[in-house]
Amino acid sequence: MAFRFEELQVWQKAMFMNEKINELAKTFPKDEIFILTSQIKRAADSVVLNIAEGSTGQTKPVFKTFLSYSLRSAIEVVSCLFIAKSRGYIQDDNFATLYTEYEVLVKMITSLRNSL
Repeated sequence: MAFRFEELQVWQKAMFMNEKINELAKTFPKDEIFILTSQIKRAADSVVLNIAEGSTGQTKPVFKTFLSYSLRSAIEVVSCLFIAKSRGYIQDDNFATLYTEYEVLVKMITSLRNSL
């Protein structure tokens, strides 16, 4: 692996979740394409991108800052999931699975941030 972030389990988990969110967003109605679809995809992308950006050639305090951005973006994804559920775009069981997976991801990001 050429880049440090590729070895991070938290980045790998964020990439896995990013794909799940991308697949979910494809099922949203077309009238949400520039609203909720765009928002949830950008937030999920931001989780991955901030972990990668902060991990490479940065000081520990800078990396912590980027992990904080990543954490906030993960929470944004969860909020988008609640909106999708309230609008009937996601079933309860799929919501619960994604919610639990993001709970794990948030804990991973927080643990890494606290370890620095």
